[in-house]
Amino acid sequence: MDRNDARTFVMGDIHGAYKALVQCLAKSQFNYERDTLIQLGDITDGQDEVFECVEELLKIKNLIAIKGNHDVWFKSFIDRGQHARSWNFGGIATLRSYLRHMQPNGIYTEEREGYSTSLRATSIPYAHAQLFQRQKLYYIDAKDRLFIHAGYDRGMDFYGQPEDNYYFDRSLWMDTLWAQKGEGRGMPHWSKEPFDEIFIGHTSTTKWGVDQPMTAFNITNVDTGAGHKGRLTIMDVDSKEYWQSSPIPVLYH
Repeated sequence: MDRNDARTFVMGDIHGAYKALVQCLAKSQFNYERDTLIQLGDITDGQDEVFECVEELLKIKNLIAIKGNHDVWFKSFIDRGQHARSWNFGGIATLRSYLRHMQPNGIYTEEREGYSTSLRATSIPYAHAQLFQRQKLYYIDAKDRLFIHAGYDRGMDFYGQPEDNYYFDRSLWMDTLWAQKGEGRGMPHWSKEPFDEIFIGHTSTTKWGVDQPMTAFNITNVDTGAGHKGRLTIMDVDSKEYWQSSPIPVLYH
């Protein structure tokens, strides 16, 4: 493919790792004006450069942002002034990031069930809030490829599921791994899978001891552990060529 042609990329969970984000975009020679990036969610919570990550993503003309569960928790703060998980599960890093940029003299204190902070929801820049507002539950392209944060319950109609299935339910990926081994529920129904290909995040491949993308049947998992001790990955969805950041402990130590 000529490098002048527009390309489409998918990127896994970022988790505030701005250094990893810019590495991936540079290594893949991503064109901010011409190429498309489908980001699979969980921009927030992990490293304390969420603000920088959002700023970088907003530079991308053709960005398709998918909703991750950590993003949903942050959006609850933007909408209601109260974080859905009291800034736990990595949320304290998101809090520190926005305090540093928007309220440098702001404070937070640890409490029994979370954190209390002087950060105001109204301090979140409008463009940032709009990015989280625009995040999609899933995206299906013209080639019948599904891009989704977590997955869905294969025992239910895809379009009629509870919203949080799309950004929480790990059963699609776990069942697929079992089915690939010839075990587990759902194996006889695999031919009924409604999508040509599926790209997911949410469940880090580091759980299986690897920091590269994993593929089982027609499902590719590109969460390679940027929220843990792995790497961030960006993949060309057509060629399946991928590029990765340095390990997160190397970038943030």
